[in-house]
Amino acid sequence: MTASTGSRNQTTSFDLELLNQQFETATPKEILAWSIENIPTGLVQTSAFNVDDMVITNILYSELKHPVPVIFLDTLHHFRESLELVAKAKEIYNLDLKTYKVPDVDTREAFTTKYGEALWDKDIAQFHQITKIEPLLRGLDELNTVAWITGRRRDQAVTRANMPIFELDSQGRLKINPIATWTRQDSWPYVAEHKVIYNPLHDQGYPSIGDEPITTKVGEGEDERAGRWRGSNKTECGIHI
Repeated sequence: MTASTGSRNQTTSFDLELLNQQFETATPKEILAWSIENIPTGLVQTSAFNVDDMVITNILYSELKHPVPVIFLDTLHHFRESLELVAKAKEIYNLDLKTYKVPDVDTREAFTTKYGEALWDKDIAQFHQITKIEPLLRGLDELNTVAWITGRRRDQAVTRANMPIFELDSQGRLKINPIATWTRQDSWPYVAEHKVIYNPLHDQGYPSIGDEPITTKVGEGEDERAGRWRGSNKTECGIHI
C-alpha cells in the first residue's frame, strides 16, 4: 500500500462537513490540539516561514509541546532574510525541519544553467512545478503524510475567501487550515503577546513573502498577496490547488 493510499484510508473516516461546523468558531490552538489527538502519526506542517506559519509553529512547539515535522521548500530563490529566519527558528524551537529542493541543484546559478535565465518570466508554471510542487509532493510522500497543516487565511485573497478549515487535497490527504478564520489583526497581536520571531521584511512592506525575483511590496489598500506574481493573473503557486 502506498503512502497516499494509506492517507486516503485514514482520512475517509473523518466527517469533514461536521468537523468544519464544529470548529468554525474554534481557536487555532483548539484545532491543532484536535489534529494532534486524532492524527497521532503522519501529521506535518508546511511552512514558508511567513508570519502566519510562525504563529502555527509557536502553537505547536511552545504551547502544545508537540513538535511535528516542518516541511520547508528551498526554491533557491528566497530572500536572504527568509533563510536567516529559517535558521533562527530551527535553533530556537529545535525544529524537526525537513527541507526539500530541486534535485541535483544547489545554487541559483546552477538552477539558471540547468533551466535557463529567469525561468519565472518565461514559464511561471514550470518554475513552480520544479521548485515547489514536485519537492512538496516528494516531501509529503517521504514523510508518509496523513495530514498537513497550512498557514492560509480566508482574508489573504479573494481566492481563499471560502476556504474550509478541514479539506482533502488531490491525493486524499487531510489538509488543515487552523487560522483560516483569522485576519491580520489576529496574527500580529499573537506575535506580540508570545514574542514570536518573524521575517523583518514584513515590516518593510512585504505582508506575504515568496521568492525574491517575483515578490514586490504591497501598496495601501491592496490584498496582502498582491505583491506575489505582480503583473500576472496568478493568485497561487500551485501547491494549494
